[in-house]
Amino acid sequence: MSERIIMRTGEALVAGGPPGTAAEPEIVIGELDGPVGTALATLTGDQVKGHSRVFAILNTDIQVRPVTLMVSKVTVNNSRYTNILMGTVQAAIANGVLDAVRAGDIPKEKANDLGIICSVWLNPSVATDDNLDHQILFDIHRKAMAQAIHKAMTNTPDIDWLLENQEKITHKYFQMGLDGKI
Repeated sequence: MSERIIMRTGEALVAGGPPGTAAEPEIVIGELDGPVGTALATLTGDQVKGHSRVFAILNTDIQVRPVTLMVSKVTVNNSRYTNILMGTVQAAIANGVLDAVRAGDIPKEKANDLGIICSVWLNPSVATDDNLDHQILFDIHRKAMAQAIHKAMTNTPDIDWLLENQEKITHKYFQMGLDGKI
């Protein structure tokens, strides 16, 4: 039996596609009988207008394991945006979870005992992009979810790397502010 996973956190940024297709999921993962399970149940039952919480599914009626709850970082107030978030991106997140199980990042024997909460970034510009490539959007979000889980389960980056590199890294938007670009 695998060790108990109380709570792990991870995030990943995957970009490189057309404008609006970048993904940056932030996740917590842990045992359903611990703090992650409590948070997951609370979030599921405490829906908030504009920030609906939905399970990651491969398609209607096919929920993935570990159970994964998606929460939008952006206020959802447009039906096209909603359909993209709760369609293309929802399926991508679900596939990313299964990719992480297949890769061994999530122990298969723990698939029914763990829960994931995923804070999802979907650029609002997708709602007005008539040329949106749903396959590229899907692929990027799928890859980002699998990477976020991998980082969570391997505690990446570790504290030694962070301490060694702290002064070498400048947040992108902080630098843009320093450069007068925002």
